Amino acid sequence: MTQTILITGASSGIGAGLAREYARRGDRLALVARRLDLLETLRAELRALGAEVTVHQGDVTRDGEVARVVDDLASRGLGLNVVYANAGFGVAGNVQKLSIDDYQRQFDTNVFGVLRTVKETVPALRARGGQLVLVGSVAGHAASAGMSAYSMSKFAVRALAETLHGDLAPEGIRVTLVSPGFVDSDIRRTNNQGVVQTEAKDPIPAWLRVSTEKAAREIVRGVDRGKAEIVVTGHGKVIVFIARHFPGLLRWAGLRVYKGRPEPSKGVTTPRFGG
Repeated sequence: MTQTILITGASSGIGAGLAREYARRGDRLALVARRLDLLETLRAELRALGAEVTVHQGDVTRDGEVARVVDDLASRGLGLNVVYANAGFGVAGNVQKLSIDDYQRQFDTNVFGVLRTVKETVPALRARGGQLVLVGSVAGHAASAGMSAYSMSKFAVRALAETLHGDLAPEGIRVTLVSPGFVDSDIRRTNNQGVVQTEAKDPIPAWLRVSTEKAAREIVRGVDRGKAEIVVTGHGKVIVFIARHFPGLLRWAGLRVYKGRPEPSKGVTTPRFGG
């Protein structure tokens, strides 16, 4: 049966990888992101695979942007089967160097953007007994020096997912948390203002990163199985295991690998434990 899948933050990285994976399966896609040019390019690619795709320029930090997409689907007699609250970026820097505005900007997208996506799609998911997927990070299990804003936001996403299991189960909606490690994406080329620095190189070595295609396959497989949490990448699984069972060891290691972070207005972010 053809499903309708809504993905925020779909223009690149994990979001685009998920779109490609569902397109290969023949599912219907509603893709949301701020960068319309990238969405249009992705739509052409997915339509070449035979997928039915609509793209919507939208910002999850604004009320009603995702609801508008849901309304567009409903106007064509379409509901929702799976929603990915995937949009996000990372703010890096020492606590003393980051401003309150930096933290606010981080939470506006990574926490309140996810919450808006949840609240604006739950009615449609309820009608279909659908599934809600929140994309967190390994950094939501293991915080590291220089990544307070990002880790705080991803810990909040994990807490939201845990809460939603109980809140939405009576309504027939399943909830899955995705916790990626290092995945090929723009997140580490995005500065603290949320702007992608296209000329910047990914500071994480290629051997430690997982392709978006491989990550997407693992995520979709776990979502199909209704898993409560999907930890992506081998190193991510190791870090989550250590965080749960040996948190002191992780703190000790974190102090020894931290080498500082760029000023909030400069450089790019480097989530230590997440993609």
